[in-house]
Amino acid sequence: MNGAVSGAASDFEVAICGAGPVGMMLAALLAKRGMDPARIGLIDARTLEQAAADPRSLALSYGSAQLLAQVGAWPLPATAIHQIHVSRRGRLGRSMIDRAEQQVPALGYVTRYGELVGALAGACAQLGVAIMRPARVAGHVEHADGVHLRLDDGRELSAAIVVQAEGGVFGAQEHQGVQRDYLQTAVIARVAASAPIPYRAYERFTDEGPLALLPQDGADGLQYALVWCAAPERAEALLALDDAAFLTELGLAFGSRLGRFTRVGARGAYKLGLNAAARATRRTVAIGNAAQTLHPVAGQGLNLGLRDAAVLARQLDQATPERLAGFGDARQADRKLTMGLTDAMARAFAGSGPAQSLLGLSLGMLDAVGPARTVLAELMMFGRR
Repeated sequence: MNGAVSGAASDFEVAICGAGPVGMMLAALLAKRGMDPARIGLIDARTLEQAAADPRSLALSYGSAQLLAQVGAWPLPATAIHQIHVSRRGRLGRSMIDRAEQQVPALGYVTRYGELVGALAGACAQLGVAIMRPARVAGHVEHADGVHLRLDDGRELSAAIVVQAEGGVFGAQEHQGVQRDYLQTAVIARVAASAPIPYRAYERFTDEGPLALLPQDGADGLQYALVWCAAPERAEALLALDDAAFLTELGLAFGSRLGRFTRVGARGAYKLGLNAAARATRRTVAIGNAAQTLHPVAGQGLNLGLRDAAVLARQLDQATPERLAGFGDARQADRKLTMGLTDAMARAFAGSGPAQSLLGLSLGMLDAVGPARTVLAELMMFGRR
């Protein structure tokens, strides 16, 4: 619902700034765990119609799908990933992670942002969560007994706990405690190929950076969501190409495993960096991209944020500073490992030099040693447990 809360003041146990997937997941889980849904406030600058029209592709891990099922937001329209092929362009070293070896129905799923927020919005509405759209927090003041919020439409709210879940993208965020500019830009699009392999995702490491192709069939005939990481000037040049030239460059970068690339949809781009370690206070905390913005390699950012929401919902069975205080410790291991893994992959697999032979050897060992593949697969599906 839009504009569901009115009046000069409203009191909430938990106010969540940002009604994207992570914010809505937290709200739904809190309600499922017994918190009065009318005392859970979701605040977002976009209308639901605007959010649902967002065409971006998202990679959901198998563990994230299980979390969505807990709140009634799964299944939703998505393409399953049965295999993940990891390789290095023009160099030795490859590995294949397969759902059959991991004994799961899928390693993950690819969906549209709009499909995901639509499913979660439906779950929140059915649970009775208070939703304020469109509205933005213009300022807040923390007191000993709560947090006072002022919205840009003039409303004044108070909450026992405030959760920042509106992350944005690197380059448009406030600097946090840990920051790294990868000097890369992600070019995103959806593409079609002449010889697609159903349900197989690709993570291809090139000298420019990672190139991912995620299976995502659609009515438009496009079969893959593309995330192509390159130097900013290279990304700008790719965006300026006509479709035929772009598809040729993509074929040169990826290779011929899928035959010839035949079509491309609308293209976009965003800057890549690591921005993490957001400051928490006695009554405020950040989750998802507001707490840690990661490189898209291995597709872990959203999934890490959904795990943030799941742990915080367990911590806040009572919306008190004492319950909030343990959240950082509870999330430290998973956050540290996931951020460290994506950071290392983003830096180590880009570029050239003697270290590349060692990286190729590591991929070869991963392909030869089943337990090592299982460890990596479990980290990608469930995080550090």
